[in-house]
Amino acid sequence: MKAWWQSLRMALDRLALYLPLLAMGLLALGSWSLVRSVPTLLTPPAQTAPRTDPDYVLGRFSAQVFDAQGLPVRQLSGARARHYPQGDELHVEQVRILARSASGAQVHAQALRAVAPGHGERLDLAGQVQVVRLADARAAQVDFRGEQLQVLLDEERLRSTLPVDIVRGGERYSAERMDFDVRTGQYTLEGQVRVTLRP
Repeated sequence: MKAWWQSLRMALDRLALYLPLLAMGLLALGSWSLVRSVPTLLTPPAQTAPRTDPDYVLGRFSAQVFDAQGLPVRQLSGARARHYPQGDELHVEQVRILARSASGAQVHAQALRAVAPGHGERLDLAGQVQVVRLADARAAQVDFRGEQLQVLLDEERLRSTLPVDIVRGGERYSAERMDFDVRTGQYTLEGQVRVTLRP
């Protein structure tokens, strides 16, 4: 009986020597089976092509922006608008804009097309662009016409890098480039400038 007990004890001692190795092997096997059962965590997601078609389309729409006192600041309307998620741009056809600056100047604009980036700080008008700043106590009415005009909404500025025609009262101006500050009524003309003044 004593010999049997001693042989059992020796077998258990030998087994105890290999027990940490056996436990590590079981843990490695468990980790490997876990990794195989969840392969999507290790593989990068498949690259999808950016979406080039519009994610929504509006027809005959009108949108307004109000100030803190509830007074309308801007109104944008058009025959059709398409939003493209790639670049976050709103493309508008036959656009019309009515705006009032912080100084009270009123501006009406229209164009065949407009593109508004998602941040809302700029509006690019193109195709038979006409912008009219209505007369007020500080300035006479000014009428801008051209094929392209950039409207910087926060700065209340109009810019054009293409030829523009300007009518102010009986005066006519044409220039290759223009920068107009709506708040002050001052504009900068560049390139070849022609002026026709009323006698």
